Amino acid sequence: MSAPKPAPLTNVRAAAAKAVAAVLGGRNLDDAIAAVSPALSVADLSLLKAIAYGVVREWSALDWRVNQLLEKPLRNESLVAALLACGVYQLRSMRVPPHAAVGETVAAAELLGKPWAKGLTNALLRRYQREANEIEARMPPDAEIRQSCPEWLVRQIKRDWPASWRSVLAAGNTQAPMTLRVNRRRIDRDTFVAELDAAGIGYSVPRTAPDAVILKEAVQVERIPGFAEGRVSVQDLSAQLAAELLGAEPGMRVLDACAAPGGKTAHLIERAEGLDVIAVESEAARLGRIRDTLGRLGHDAMLVHADAGDTASWWKGKKFDRILIDAPCSGTGVIRRHPDIKWLRRESDIPAMAAQQLRLLKALWPLLKPQGVLVYATCSILKAEGEDVARAFMAEQSEAVEQVIEPSPYAMWGEDCGLGRRIEPGGDFDGFYYLRLIKVP
Repeated sequence: MSAPKPAPLTNVRAAAAKAVAAVLGGRNLDDAIAAVSPALSVADLSLLKAIAYGVVREWSALDWRVNQLLEKPLRNESLVAALLACGVYQLRSMRVPPHAAVGETVAAAELLGKPWAKGLTNALLRRYQREANEIEARMPPDAEIRQSCPEWLVRQIKRDWPASWRSVLAAGNTQAPMTLRVNRRRIDRDTFVAELDAAGIGYSVPRTAPDAVILKEAVQVERIPGFAEGRVSVQDLSAQLAAELLGAEPGMRVLDACAAPGGKTAHLIERAEGLDVIAVESEAARLGRIRDTLGRLGHDAMLVHADAGDTASWWKGKKFDRILIDAPCSGTGVIRRHPDIKWLRRESDIPAMAAQQLRLLKALWPLLKPQGVLVYATCSILKAEGEDVARAFMAEQSEAVEQVIEPSPYAMWGEDCGLGRRIEPGGDFDGFYYLRLIKVP
């Protein structure tokens, strides 16, 4: 007889602690939150996400504070450590009434099967209330603690961004804006922002991308006018640059390699009539996300479940006018959206990812027509996944000529990095790298 399933958690702090502990054990944060939240109301789910995302984002600094308050270190108690960090985060960084932060966090210990930790949790949080200023004053200057970033990543960011590494690290601990992309097939931007005005949703209109609207505050997509009808999508400003850089013209044959979740595929279709778009994705579940995205927007493309680099398994021999390679990468440019990246990535992952990126470039370049354009992109801030890969590729390809990316004076973004253009994370932009090549036989 199988054991009964545990009752779903209804204490938000207990759910948050379980999600944080799962991330520290190697699980994706969104998956961890979904696993612990089926019984929560919409409001409680929002609070859960605020706590869990904040604690994962600031884990090293919070864990340091917790250890300053412990008489002896916790051993093999990751769940309790996560719960204590959740409590300190509420007291330090959230507008939760202190009595609720302490009381609910103490109660969570029992629900987590750690009744012995109730007294510890209560004492530690109350001590933090009394000694917060002294604890903050003695925090060490190390970026690994203050910016809550693993040592290996701090080291690489310092090397790759010597003049601005502090702001790069700081950007990873901020909350990214919610940016929308207007589906110009359905509505123009001026008409859409008028609908936002009518709905009482604040926004700004950047000059950098012609289809973008940045919301003053994030809202549920259900509140966004026309989202369900496919008039608008959620897509970061840096990602919206891809379609413009590719410059597909009506009737062209276009390949979007590694296409999930489908935002760039959709944007390409929206910007030029009559494109013959092939979207390739190696993971079946992620291919389903592309299908859902295109279906909501009313777009059509040929979807292919395959490893884009294994061209023999899917390519039928007809070359492309344009190729977009939004390559799998470390995701270090989007840490502010996915703070679990800091704790899930390993230094050893980077050479393997760079090798995969170079493999894709080499495999897909022969599929490009003469005078065709290929755009290589990663949402990484590491040189090893950007300029280094580009240089290794071009050293072997005499037909590959860089088309230098020169943003217009009224819409400047990023910086030239010798080969391609990189974007520092922060403000309106996620961290990105872009390289544009033309095939000149």
